[in-house]
Amino acid sequence: MIGLLQAGRGYNAESLAGACGVSRRTIFRDLDELRESGIDLLYDDSEQRYRIPDVYFLPPTNFTPEEALALIVLCHDLGDQSRLPFFAPAQSAAVKLESTLPGRLRDRLRVAAGAIRIRMPPRNPLHGQQPVYEQLLEAASRRRSVRILYHSLAEQREISTRLNPYRLLFSRRSWYAIGRSSLHRQTRTFNVGRILDLEPLKDRYQVPSGFSIDRYLRNAWHLIPEPGPDQQITVRFGGKVAQNVAEVAWHKTQRLEFNADGTLDFHVTVSGLHEVSWWVLGYGDQAEVLRPAELRRIVAGHAERMARKYQGD
Repeated sequence: MIGLLQAGRGYNAESLAGACGVSRRTIFRDLDELRESGIDLLYDDSEQRYRIPDVYFLPPTNFTPEEALALIVLCHDLGDQSRLPFFAPAQSAAVKLESTLPGRLRDRLRVAAGAIRIRMPPRNPLHGQQPVYEQLLEAASRRRSVRILYHSLAEQREISTRLNPYRLLFSRRSWYAIGRSSLHRQTRTFNVGRILDLEPLKDRYQVPSGFSIDRYLRNAWHLIPEPGPDQQITVRFGGKVAQNVAEVAWHKTQRLEFNADGTLDFHVTVSGLHEVSWWVLGYGDQAEVLRPAELRRIVAGHAERMARKYQGD
């Protein structure tokens, strides 16, 4: 956007939104951020156009080849909408960065970048949810509440609640809004893909002192901390998958213990058992819960119901 504003004739909010491929709301937010950062942003009342004096330039940045390569690869791969939704501007940033590099270095980096590919696990592309994401981001930045209509899987119905969005989090497959819900009277996690409607409100809120995503999630296996004390879990993995399991940092509390027969005892402390039960089931007969008994019962119940589905054949 800075390049457009420095072009000379200036742009109004609508033309900036069209050129940048974002909403007018996002443009106004970005213009405010430019002002707050000290950039001399001029506005012509008669023509209703914004521009930046041509004497203003962003300070040059000297990248090492390694820094430029890392930024180009990450921006190209993660900026692809099929990989990280709503980060398409990262891809255009990579193109701009490439265009500023010396020719010989640019050619060298293109060859190197072509030899690298980042593959992420399956994710929700969140088609049609960009306006919701942008409004949540603006609400979180300005500390303003929103009212959302949400398809709740836990409650098996559509719910309406006033949400104070504390943080936006991308984790594994989707974007989530974490904040206080007036309906639940506590901090909750909402999948952006299941927000059916969003209304910005004028109400302001304060993020509680000391709030952090880590404190909120405690030792949840992924995103759903359950009430009650944390539980110590031990899962024994068979030799066919033991090394594969050991190579991954699944959880911040995990501890690994290989046995003489090639099996692996996986120890972890979690805030809730239901999320981790699905992970255990993913390894089939190569995983056995040794403790606690409650998790053994949960996994056994899933396995029994699954077996009944196939026994009918």
